[in-house]
Amino acid sequence: MKKLLLSLGLLAGLQLSASAQVTLGDLPYWRPYDQRGLNVFETSKKDTTAFDGIKVRIGGSFAQQFQGLEHSNTATAKYDANEKNVNKLIEIGKSFNLATANMNMDVLLADGVRLNLVLYLSSKHHPETWVKGGYMQIDKLAFLNSPMADKLMENLTVRVGHMEVNYGDAHYRRSDNAQALQNPFVGNYIMDAFATEIGADVTFQKSGFLAVAGVTGGEIQGGLTKPGERAPSYVGKIGYDNYMTDKLRLRLTSSVYTTNSSVRNTLYGGDRAGSRYNLVLENEQATTAAQFTSGRFNPGLTDNITAVVINPFVKFGGLEFFGNFERAKGKAGNEKEDRTWDQIGTDLLYRFGPRESFYVGGRYNKVSGPMAGTGTEVNIQRTAFGAGWFVTKNILAKAEYVKQEYNNFPTNHIYNGGEFNGIMLEGAISF
Repeated sequence: MKKLLLSLGLLAGLQLSASAQVTLGDLPYWRPYDQRGLNVFETSKKDTTAFDGIKVRIGGSFAQQFQGLEHSNTATAKYDANEKNVNKLIEIGKSFNLATANMNMDVLLADGVRLNLVLYLSSKHHPETWVKGGYMQIDKLAFLNSPMADKLMENLTVRVGHMEVNYGDAHYRRSDNAQALQNPFVGNYIMDAFATEIGADVTFQKSGFLAVAGVTGGEIQGGLTKPGERAPSYVGKIGYDNYMTDKLRLRLTSSVYTTNSSVRNTLYGGDRAGSRYNLVLENEQATTAAQFTSGRFNPGLTDNITAVVINPFVKFGGLEFFGNFERAKGKAGNEKEDRTWDQIGTDLLYRFGPRESFYVGGRYNKVSGPMAGTGTEVNIQRTAFGAGWFVTKNILAKAEYVKQEYNNFPTNHIYNGGEFNGIMLEGAISF
């Protein structure tokens, strides 16, 4: 709460000291948090708003789920030092999950220069208000008064700060704590490629062609110790995104993320806010805060990792397909050999009605690879069917049936014969 009050105080000080305008309106080179942000990936290079002084845009996101899931497994009993069976699943019922909330601040500092800051006011993993990250985005260099710089920036965007890594396209369609309007389903992918790291990237866009190059510190936060074990991460993306006809949009990108060494890389464990499927396949000692990633799987490639993903996106009228075909290779610090994990994700939706306010769709998601230590090849599969209604551009109601199965895990692993299934309901608001 103290952090929130300090943030609000800073905003008030900014308004008084710099005559900043506080607004709920749109900003240039910006991705809306509401329905208009659907299928928006990198921000556009179109200059939509004239600069007339510093503007502070304050927005928010709220999400609430009702969970009606059941889970089961066939794992053999395994006891800890306190004679507790760590493979016995916790009993779960049907009830509401913890409501989540974000606070979004976007500050237009100069013509084409924007600051972004997101606070998690309420999240599954942290009881206190905390900062997701903050970065500066530069789309113009008007302050240099250089025609050459102006020409250069017609196609370039530069981001610098502690920011969401632009690896792949799935992170634009996921739920980010309470920001859930861009996700047509309730949960994110099983291997959730999402990380906030300190660094910079440059995006080039022209005539539908796209290229991204970035470098970061390689971890979720800065670190000075163990310099011999830390190396930068490099991010790259190339693609094409354009409307072939009035109704047909095609986008195809390929992305890579790689680092040679890390004390703890979190490409598949960077979401500290938590998953939507609470306490599934967890034992009786579990809590929602400690076991905040229930339903996801982190392959544990925390030392060196190279991940590659191909993302096709096709929209024809109301019909929409998004694919996520991914391979990650690497290991943890205590392993000698690299392991390779694969992920397939496919979303097929149909949007209809005024403003495409309604949709129905299905998702198939599968991850497979060898477990650390044993090398046992396992896989996890999820099938989900969902529907949604944008009551307004700021309000979304969702319903989902989900079934997830865990295959080939050892008999003494809690995931052996594991499965959860049932209904999820979610209401989300963003502005």
